Amino acid sequence: MSPHAIQEKTVPTGTNNWWKEATVYQVYPASFYDSNGDGWGDIPGVVEKVPYLESLGVDVVWLSPMYDSPMHDMGYDVSDYEKVLPAYGTVQDVENLVEACHSRGMKVILDLVVNHSSDQHAWFQESRSSKDSEKRDWYFWRPPRYDDAGNRMPPSNYRGYFAGSTWTWDEKTEEYYLHLYAKEQPDLNWDNKATREAIYNSAVRFWLNKGVDGFRVDTVNKYSKHTDFPDAPITDSKSYIQPAIGMWCNGPRIHEFLREMYDDSFAPYGDVMTVGELANTPDPKNVLEYVSASAKQLSMVFHLDIGHIGMGPSLEEKYILTPWKLTKMKSIVEKWQTFIEGTDGWTTAFCENHDNGRSVSRFGSDSPEFREISAKMLALMMVTMTGTLFIYQGQEIGMINAPREWPIEEYKDIEGLGYYREAERQSASGADTTRKDLIMNGLRTLARDHSRLPMQWNDSAHAGFTTGQPWMRAHDLYSEINVKKQENDSSSVLSFWKDVLRLRKEHRVLFVHGAFEVLDYENLETFCFFKSRDDTKALVVLNFTEKLQPFTQIDKTKGMKLLVGNYAESSPETLKPFEGRVYI
Repeated sequence: MSPHAIQEKTVPTGTNNWWKEATVYQVYPASFYDSNGDGWGDIPGVVEKVPYLESLGVDVVWLSPMYDSPMHDMGYDVSDYEKVLPAYGTVQDVENLVEACHSRGMKVILDLVVNHSSDQHAWFQESRSSKDSEKRDWYFWRPPRYDDAGNRMPPSNYRGYFAGSTWTWDEKTEEYYLHLYAKEQPDLNWDNKATREAIYNSAVRFWLNKGVDGFRVDTVNKYSKHTDFPDAPITDSKSYIQPAIGMWCNGPRIHEFLREMYDDSFAPYGDVMTVGELANTPDPKNVLEYVSASAKQLSMVFHLDIGHIGMGPSLEEKYILTPWKLTKMKSIVEKWQTFIEGTDGWTTAFCENHDNGRSVSRFGSDSPEFREISAKMLALMMVTMTGTLFIYQGQEIGMINAPREWPIEEYKDIEGLGYYREAERQSASGADTTRKDLIMNGLRTLARDHSRLPMQWNDSAHAGFTTGQPWMRAHDLYSEINVKKQENDSSSVLSFWKDVLRLRKEHRVLFVHGAFEVLDYENLETFCFFKSRDDTKALVVLNFTEKLQPFTQIDKTKGMKLLVGNYAESSPETLKPFEGRVYI
């Protein structure tokens, strides 16, 4: 029996906000479409493809960071919130995108990246200019500590997300500054009221005034730090730096800050959509504190557990590929599907984004024989999920991970490369001679780079992404997997996505708002679940293997009809490889 089984199931109460029934399409600007041949995707390129997005059947375009940036972390290091990276275009181009979407009844949300800025931002430049700067406490500056031998050490023992300490020494003012991510991404001090007000003006109101409809809120639960910066518990006796996520997630003032941002920056603009990236918050009760409508903080959040399937159990082991069982996925999906039942909260449904490998490669099969059918099976799982649905660019055509034979030189991501370089140093020193190969093996499946390969539009050079030299290599198989090839093929992955997104809208009360219940929880080959609302019920049946499987829940289909499946013909009692069916 499922560990989260609930006898009495009720659906969320509260108003039916526009964003609840929306399907959101995430655009990663660098890799979507290059309109001017410079090798980088751009916003005019997104505008050009708005009719394509409309034809797919999505309601909201989420534009990943397009702000001015030195691009150490692909735009998550913002140097000016009120400007656009020149390679991507201009503020006017964003306004043109908003207009193009609004004229078609679609919405636009941006990425809000305000836990940290770039070290090139004027605020940080002023902050680091002098200990007496008016903006000194807009960031976190601390004096060093010293070991018994008198060696200078960081103020606390925290390990950051990109490997290495969260503290970097600044020679000019002889203090350390805090950065949870890269040293080029100093953390903003949200405890300072003036900092918060500047953030609201520059990063939020500026864009809402341009007509955007909301934000995906990056690292949303990391704004409030324990500002005395106590040391993290020592779990690695060989290292000064230690895992320390608990030192900055869900800090003491986080809900105060988010309620203030809601009241001051979101509410005056109406029903602004916000979706927070919520890390390290396993207890649904704590998540509800963010997404309950009565809390007035966020519309919904991403629970990152599904993206962590196959990753190691700790930050240090993130890219150590780890075997997983289907019960792991079932428990994660069920947990975040059911936690809002009987509440005024809301949830999200996704299995791809810019920070994870492709779902077909991770959860299905990217072999030529099964990649299309498994992509369709995963589509069926996603469109029947409760909550706001998110699709990542290329997911709708079944894009897959980069070829395993690609060397590390093809990988661009600062995080993955940080882990690999650290492993190289450990191998060279003899500290751990196996880690480099383990990390490389993990990157082949889990790297953030896989989702950042250029969008595959057609079979011309570089997948039709650019007429120039792309900033990142296009997939070797783009001539086999691309939009043009699939657009007029009724049996393609793209056509299937269009069909099932239409079915999701037709049955939105059941699929978007329905209660969720897992069946046959211990089955390691098939994932079956009920969706129910009022007197209506759907049964979703998914074979996660490349073998025939018995349909163990056939008795549950009595009185139901097959609504959709990913095979043209199916056998009542047997599921074909990666077969998916929805009965209603």
